[in-house]
Amino acid sequence: MLLANQKAKIEDCPHVDQASKTSLEESAAPPVRTVSVGPKDNKKDLGGETVLYRHERRFVNPIAYAVTVSDACAIGERISEIKKLNFERVGTVFKTDMINLRCDSKDAEKFRNAVVSAMNLWEGAFILESDDASVLRSALSVCKEKRPLIYAASPGNIEPMSKLAKEFSCPLALSCGTLEEMADLVTEAKKNGVDDLVLDLRPSNLKECIERHTVVRRAALKKKFKPFGHPIMNRLGSGEHAVAMAVISTLKYGSLVVFDDLKNYEALPLFTLRQNIYTDPQVPIQVKQSLYPINDPGEHSPIFFTTNFSLTYFTVRADIEKSKMPVWLQIVNTEGLSVLTAYAAGKFNPEHVVKAFDESGVLGRSDGPVVIPGLTARMSGKLEELIGRRVVIGTTESKNIPKFLKELK
Repeated sequence: MLLANQKAKIEDCPHVDQASKTSLEESAAPPVRTVSVGPKDNKKDLGGETVLYRHERRFVNPIAYAVTVSDACAIGERISEIKKLNFERVGTVFKTDMINLRCDSKDAEKFRNAVVSAMNLWEGAFILESDDASVLRSALSVCKEKRPLIYAASPGNIEPMSKLAKEFSCPLALSCGTLEEMADLVTEAKKNGVDDLVLDLRPSNLKECIERHTVVRRAALKKKFKPFGHPIMNRLGSGEHAVAMAVISTLKYGSLVVFDDLKNYEALPLFTLRQNIYTDPQVPIQVKQSLYPINDPGEHSPIFFTTNFSLTYFTVRADIEKSKMPVWLQIVNTEGLSVLTAYAAGKFNPEHVVKAFDESGVLGRSDGPVVIPGLTARMSGKLEELIGRRVVIGTTESKNIPKFLKELK
């Protein structure tokens, strides 16, 4: 039962023989195969999905975004630019997941040297892009342990490319123009002993992207059509059209998008969209219960408190920082529920608040007033009795905190 619900792995049981293990692994495996790219300590998992819609259970592995580095450019400068695609939002750091090393020089030695340089500068997963198996072989000889994704095999080179992927134990991307061709390519690659495959369906416009991704994912999940039970990728250029295609791929079953280039102003909304789509709907986003000093508070600074729902915390924190006023911010564990929801559920009451105060010792660090969220003003009297301290009713909206602090006495 645990295997069927994907809560345990067959290797956890020491009493199952290998034949049974193989059989059970196949039956318990997700309909979309999980493909790992990169070294074990810094890998990126693609695929592994089990549902068409997030609310049915959850999506498993967030789509990966990769940016291209040509062997004809200054490798160090280019990778340095890609590393600047780094942002923080509601406690999560967004960054580029992979780099795509592309052979533009058609020179095996130059490409191999570029790969070596990139390995010294990039610790994460990467892709090797070339349609020449001999060029890729030269590069793989120096980076096999990094387990890069090989891009890409097509109907014209499927045999040498799949043999290369099997020899170096690397995942292989397949690229072709029709779904029928893709099914044949997958069958051929598997015949050559390659199971870790990523499918580039090569849609030419947004309509094709939605259609092909949907057909492939539905066939894998609903029809159990094994040739389509692999992660989907898109190899894009740059600019508005590429970003639009990436948005569709993020929304509709994509596992990897490779850009020629990606700007900061394009990356941030794209990363934000991904975070929203791949947040587990059954688990509220929350921060740790703790005491957070803001703007260097002292022994007379006011004490604010609120729930550990991430959006509440980061909104309140940002508005306190904006005020430039020193404040102690106590976060109370409400299992990720917002203020009113937690209050209605009995998880945000005076007793919970006092317990959080006792654990952090904040009442011993400041004799300033305790500020209660305006939406829960009715519990201010009981809280005053429990802590023996002045309790001030705060704002009902976070945006009014700067003005409130300036007027607080």
